[in-house]
Amino acid sequence: MDTATLIPTKDGSSLPNRSIGAILIDIGKLTPEKAEKILRLQRERGMRFGDAAIELGFLTQDDIDQALSQQFDYPYLLKGESKVSEKLVAAYNPFSPQVEALRALRSQLMLRWFDADAGHKAIAITSPARGEGRSFIAANLAVVFSQLGERTLLIDGDMRNPCQHQLFGLDNRNGLSAVIAGRVGAAESVQRVPALIDLSVLTAGPTPPNPQELLGRPVFTQLLQELAPAYDVILIDTPAGGECADGQTVAVRAGSSLMVVRNNVSHISSVRALADSMASANVVVVGSVLNEF
Repeated sequence: MDTATLIPTKDGSSLPNRSIGAILIDIGKLTPEKAEKILRLQRERGMRFGDAAIELGFLTQDDIDQALSQQFDYPYLLKGESKVSEKLVAAYNPFSPQVEALRALRSQLMLRWFDADAGHKAIAITSPARGEGRSFIAANLAVVFSQLGERTLLIDGDMRNPCQHQLFGLDNRNGLSAVIAGRVGAAESVQRVPALIDLSVLTAGPTPPNPQELLGRPVFTQLLQELAPAYDVILIDTPAGGECADGQTVAVRAGSSLMVVRNNVSHISSVRALADSMASANVVVVGSVLNEF
């Protein structure tokens, strides 16, 4: 029978400290017989369990990384096991240099904006034009915040060209547009992302004929206020700032903006125009991201 020891935590509770071998057996990567052979080689040569398993050809480094992620409560996905798009590198390849850069961005946002005492919970992800990676950054940031243990909500505020439901493999029949229009409640529309703990998504919903007017309604502000107590971080994807005023409207409601620009794609004049429009609306531009993905 598989056993687990318990380690006392600071608050007096306990967390299971299960071995990598036990985790790999549970997820079907190892048989008990192979685990015994690995343990024998490990003892004979003084090796780590993972190194012994790889030398014997029983496991790959990806298998070891997956077990470690479960041991340390750091969930990520394996290709082919989820409807979540493989474009979400933070969900599938959390040990890559690209995701390390996203974690550095997360740290800066935690220091510069997200402060429970100040009531800062929401931020709009904006960019001057389409194709600059705004939605990509928003989605991957949501994943890395959730991996930190932050209760994270990603809202697709781009009702013109929504894509978050596609990235996360979610139903888009109900969403932000339906909630603001009063056709459905927020609780019914927010969807948890399977296998990614602490991450929820409110998709854009059916495409309305009047997205800017919907976002400008007081109902949207009330919605953010209603959702805030249940989450530590709320990220809002927006349409391109140079194509419509939706992004500025969302940023005003959120109170802040993170601007995404893309290397060799964004025009400096468009970036300045978006920054000026945010400043004129008294939106705090927390920072900018040079997207080189």
